[in-house]
Amino acid sequence: MPAISHPAPPASPAASQPPAAKPRKKRNYTKKNFLEFLCTVPALLLIVLLNHYPLVELVRYSFTDWNMLKKNYKYVGLTNWKWFFTTLDTNHVLNSFKVTLLYTVAHLAIIIIVGLLFALLFNRMNKAYAFMRSVIFMPHYVAMSSVAIIFLWLTNENYGVFNYVLKLLGLSPVAWLSSSSVAIWTLVIVAAWRGIGYNMIIYLSAMQGINKDYYEAAALDGASRLAIFRRITLPMLAPTTAFLLVTQFISSMKVYNVVDIMTSGGPAHSTEVLVYMLYQMTFESYRIDRASVISIVFFVFLMTLIVMVRNIREWWKSWKVIFVVGEIAVFCYHLVCGVNFLMYAVLGNDLAGF
Repeated sequence: MPAISHPAPPASPAASQPPAAKPRKKRNYTKKNFLEFLCTVPALLLIVLLNHYPLVELVRYSFTDWNMLKKNYKYVGLTNWKWFFTTLDTNHVLNSFKVTLLYTVAHLAIIIIVGLLFALLFNRMNKAYAFMRSVIFMPHYVAMSSVAIIFLWLTNENYGVFNYVLKLLGLSPVAWLSSSSVAIWTLVIVAAWRGIGYNMIIYLSAMQGINKDYYEAAALDGASRLAIFRRITLPMLAPTTAFLLVTQFISSMKVYNVVDIMTSGGPAHSTEVLVYMLYQMTFESYRIDRASVISIVFFVFLMTLIVMVRNIREWWKSWKVIFVVGEIAVFCYHLVCGVNFLMYAVLGNDLAGF
């Protein structure tokens, strides 16, 4: 007798339909959320007052002739901006920019590389290595101004300790601060001596967070110490290195104390960094209008470079970086022109200075 096949039961409507999307939870802004937001308002006001408001004032001053000595000033349009772009070869801005970049690159290279080497050397948990880590990190507690005063005495050409030791060794003394080719490197070494310990501690903290299983597996496979460093330690420290590059780059570009105390920008402008030049232009030459222009250009350059560094991996094989830089340049151009036109409209001046 042939087997009777029973038809499959019809699928239920619920089974044939795709699963319904989960409804999005609505955020319920309660009184507690509002009170938590109110707790952040003082901090936000301080950020706006201390960070954003001075930047807006810089933009406004760049279109005036204010010299900080007179109460009244007038709007002069793009006169200060024309001075900046037409006298770049004679106003020492390019020289200060080159000196700042040289100092920053050299300082970054020393503190990052030496800090990493010290971290690898002292990455041991015992009292002797802990004492050595403390000794290397100790200069970071000393203020940069105090460090500069100490090294100003050590590097003195006549009675400094460094030249005294060189004479004992039968070597000729070095013009640490009076030679235009040596002075900038003296400042780099002084600042690096203070900053190496900080980078070492940051790298040590990152190394403690690396899973030990990676090292054990590499050792079982017969990997050498150099291979373990290249294939495990260095890639794992990439986020830490990026953090140190960005933060230390900003700090190095803003160097001032060591230059002011040890060389005062000399000899022959060989150590005149941008921040020191801005100080002189503002508080000695009383040209805050021109100093504001340089500060704005400096700020835009720093922000552009920081964005490029943070996104260099995504932009490595693309043309996106060109478009981003172009967009920033166009935005800055429209910002300058817009503020210029707005100030003319508010103050009622003619367009003679445009």
